[in-house]
Amino acid sequence: MGKQIWKPGNMLYPLPAVLVTAADRQGNTNVFTVAWTGTVCSDPPMVSISVRKERHSYHMIRETGEFVINLTTAELAFATDYCGVKSGRDVDKLRTLKLTPLPADKVRAPLIKESPVNIECQVTQVIQLGSHDLFLAKVAAVHADEAYMDEKGKFSFEKAQPIVYSHGSYYMLGKKLGTFGYSVKKRR
Repeated sequence: MGKQIWKPGNMLYPLPAVLVTAADRQGNTNVFTVAWTGTVCSDPPMVSISVRKERHSYHMIRETGEFVINLTTAELAFATDYCGVKSGRDVDKLRTLKLTPLPADKVRAPLIKESPVNIECQVTQVIQLGSHDLFLAKVAAVHADEAYMDEKGKFSFEKAQPIVYSHGSYYMLGKKLGTFGYSVKKRR
């Protein structure tokens, strides 16, 4: 069997499905789902999100240069989907979904209490790409819920049960296959 050639498209998968919170200067807030997000630099720690200009939160992020990436879990799967299909123009998603906003330390946008990890972000650059603008951001603070720590004080992804998104579907991450460097580690 051979390989089919398709027209250019986004076939990178799976992607983290995150809840992004934003606030404008007047204190209005919103939460929306983003799957086009990722780490772009470790020193200084930086991330990116890609957002359509039509999204309700787009103007909030452009206005303040701030947002929070809230990681999601299997328990947050319904909220993650809802926040991707409902607009903040029409509904207060935090209230409707009974998500608990908490004040952030460095940015205006709230943290979501139910999220295992919240990443406060300050935009350093906006790159206009076409259908989406890419927001490059410096990580200003990270909040990790102690409920997801293991006995050694390390964050446990197994406890968090993170979800990912791939071509219209949400998935839980499966079992661990190895740790960084396991392919070259000496066997005993």
